Amino acid sequence: MSHFYRLVVSCPDRVGIVARVSNFIAGHGGSITEASQHSDLAADRFFMRYEILADSIGMSLEALGEAFAPVAREFEMEWTLRDTRHKRRVVLMVSKESHCLVDLLYRWTAGELDCDIVGVISNHDDMRGMVEWHGIAYHHVPVTADGKREAFATVERLVEEAQADSIVLARYMQILPPALCQRYAGRVINIHHSFLPSFAGAKPYHQAYERGVKLIGATCHYVTDELDAGPIIEQDIHRVSHCHTPTALVRFGRDVEKTVLARGLGWHLEDRVLIHGNKTVVFA
Repeated sequence: MSHFYRLVVSCPDRVGIVARVSNFIAGHGGSITEASQHSDLAADRFFMRYEILADSIGMSLEALGEAFAPVAREFEMEWTLRDTRHKRRVVLMVSKESHCLVDLLYRWTAGELDCDIVGVISNHDDMRGMVEWHGIAYHHVPVTADGKREAFATVERLVEEAQADSIVLARYMQILPPALCQRYAGRVINIHHSFLPSFAGAKPYHQAYERGVKLIGATCHYVTDELDAGPIIEQDIHRVSHCHTPTALVRFGRDVEKTVLARGLGWHLEDRVLIHGNKTVVFA
């Protein structure tokens, strides 16, 4: 099957960027199969994502990167170039709620997620059988009030040993330490309900029911030091009414959470998410 080189660029906005990059690729015989651009006028910043048919360009990824480097310097680009044959290695983290984990494992086995899931880490042992049935290593790392430092040292070691590129918190109900967030900045993805900050703490859907909400939502975002405040990748909602019980609200919420997480992770794996400050550009 054909494979592609993905070129992702962020740089100060100016005239001629698209022409320069497109001419560079054409000059090497490259065929652009997908192109996305966005100019942020307020930030004076330009964003670009190109997919290039690898066989058309007749160069290795390394050679293409070396040839492109002078163009990148000319336009002060922050850029990445990736070969789609090299799948990202992903570690999933989960606690007791299984809906997001089950959905991601299904999509992975169905070929919907372009990655290798190289391990699952949990502070509970509940999901072991299901995960190991998929042929994935399962690591039970309990997190206690007095043992958090040791627990997350173990988590970090496991992620390192798995050579993971990305971490997905599939309803993992522990707060990652700042050092881990910083080390994997832009590579840790989380999902949470969108009732925050109004309905914080236990049973947010029951709190929302008592308040009579009409919309249930979920937010997929990158993890930062600030809890649930990282750059947003994707959000969605589900409309509810007075006739829905708290149990129904929880069920709707789970459906939205798993769908939003899967979309966000998929776009991340396909290099469609560009981070700028605390915002994202998503070429979905």
